[in-house]
Amino acid sequence: MDHTFLHWPFFEDRHRDLAAALDDWAGTELRHVDHADTDTACRDLVARLGQGGWLRHTGAAEGEALDVRSLCLIRETLARHDGLADFAFAMQGLGMGAVSLFGSASQREWLARTRAGRAIAGFALTEPGAGSDVAATATTARRDGGDWVLDGEKTYISNGGIADIYTIIARTGEAPGAKGLSAFLLPADTPGLEVAARIEVMAPHPLAHLRLTGVRLPADALIGQAGGGFRIAMSVLDVFRATVGAAALGFARRALDEALVRVQRPRADGGTLARLQMVQGHLADMALKVDAAALLVYRAAWTKDRGAPRVSREAAMAKLYATEAAQQVVDLAVQLHGGDGVKTGEIVESLYREVRALRIYEGASDVQRVVIARAVLEAAEGTGR
Repeated sequence: MDHTFLHWPFFEDRHRDLAAALDDWAGTELRHVDHADTDTACRDLVARLGQGGWLRHTGAAEGEALDVRSLCLIRETLARHDGLADFAFAMQGLGMGAVSLFGSASQREWLARTRAGRAIAGFALTEPGAGSDVAATATTARRDGGDWVLDGEKTYISNGGIADIYTIIARTGEAPGAKGLSAFLLPADTPGLEVAARIEVMAPHPLAHLRLTGVRLPADALIGQAGGGFRIAMSVLDVFRATVGAAALGFARRALDEALVRVQRPRADGGTLARLQMVQGHLADMALKVDAAALLVYRAAWTKDRGAPRVSREAAMAKLYATEAAQQVVDLAVQLHGGDGVKTGEIVESLYREVRALRIYEGASDVQRVVIARAVLEAAEGTGR
């Protein structure tokens, strides 16, 4: 793989060392994971990632910031090796992102467990009637004495059914819409929490529909302040949205690598596909999209690490372009493989299934366009244009 991007000015020596060490570890360790059962594989991957020390990057010490460049490099590297390994890593960070950024000392005890790979995390945000529109959340949390009582449904919840702990967003009603939401820490064994259904998707991942019926949580389950749930959720996505672009970048790099091997394979006539100008054109397009995606992803990560309070515009650009471009790169890799490209078990066939969901979760592509447009308009209004 081309590693020259690691010498771009976005990175420090510690990032280059991290990428090299993880690449070596993944090349050896991930070969031993049995993917026959998705739940078992995810548990195994979380344990391995914890033992390898990689999950420590999914949370920061109290008062410190997450290193977004490290998160992106790890997700890109893992995605290039194994899509499920990327998923397992990402959910430990996303699932406990609210605690890492806003959690109390007692809540951070869970963070210590997820960073060590001793507990699996989930982020319960999406609902049947509220996907990218978080402000439309209908799940409720009402006060009852010193407790909170939660009722509602969440769907397409990653790690649903295998998570030990969830961060859940519910409506507490301090104000209409987005201002009336709060975030809670919900242990998976809490009475009233039910895995109503497991959801099967084209790239196997543990997903579930959750039902909450009279779920009672103590007062200290509230993360941050009541009514601050939307801000918490957006702050978490502000960090992790760029990492989705990084995962897409990893899929795209692997697809390009597989295509390069394929087109240089000798044919019956003694030539190769690589000598054909049309094929060269496809390779050029793929390489261009990979580098452009990398620039946007690591610009967003670098900007956040430099102390920017919000990088909504940069993160939205990174996620939108990288995921859309990766879909196109993978599709071209499948095309260059011919019939083998759609054969079950081929790497590019697996990549084709893996990459599609990235254009939907953590804000669908059209939502990212809205975020970008609003940021551009606000900037124009601010300069009087």
